Amino acid sequence: MSSDDKLSLDLLDEATVRKRARMVAIGGLMVALAFGAVVGFIGGRWAGVITFLIVSLPVVLLALSEARRTVWLEGTSVHVRAFGTRTVDLNTADGLDLLVTDLRGARTVGLFVRGGKKAINIALSIYSGTGGRELGIYQLRRLADTLAGRGDTPGLVFSELLVAQLRAEARGVAPADRPLYRLGSLAPSGRMAQKLHPDAVSKFVTSLD
Repeated sequence: MSSDDKLSLDLLDEATVRKRARMVAIGGLMVALAFGAVVGFIGGRWAGVITFLIVSLPVVLLALSEARRTVWLEGTSVHVRAFGTRTVDLNTADGLDLLVTDLRGARTVGLFVRGGKKAINIALSIYSGTGGRELGIYQLRRLADTLAGRGDTPGLVFSELLVAQLRAEARGVAPADRPLYRLGSLAPSGRMAQKLHPDAVSKFVTSLD
């Protein structure tokens, strides 16, 4: 397989993604229905209907976007497609950050890349409790090689992080003791999404065996 081949970076399978999107849509519609009922009781039926539509539309669009979302690596560029397609070249990206999202008891650790006024979050792992799911060995290896090819400090730090993750998996280390889990645990709880400070990431990677 050549380095330019298209490689999926989707962390979750299609069925799981659609199930999660469906749950988001159902939850949003229930909240919109509750708001619409309250407003309708006070201001009349049409006020309630309009409120329901205003509240539910963004949630439904978000759910549809998540259901359609797919991420892949092609050459050195990462692409994400939902309603449209965004592309960021990892070799020339302006910024690399570790983004941790905490939602409904599941913590996702992602590589947030920015370039050309576009941004893409590549989910590297998702954990709930002491278990979870991580990107495959080949995906992590390709990402690590591509990031190392940048030749700068941020690229090398993230490349070393992914290599350490691969080594931990090869040694049979439990998910809760692997670098991505440990690094994600450094983010304080109670915030839906947050970036770890680059110095904290660099210090953590330096401390790894």
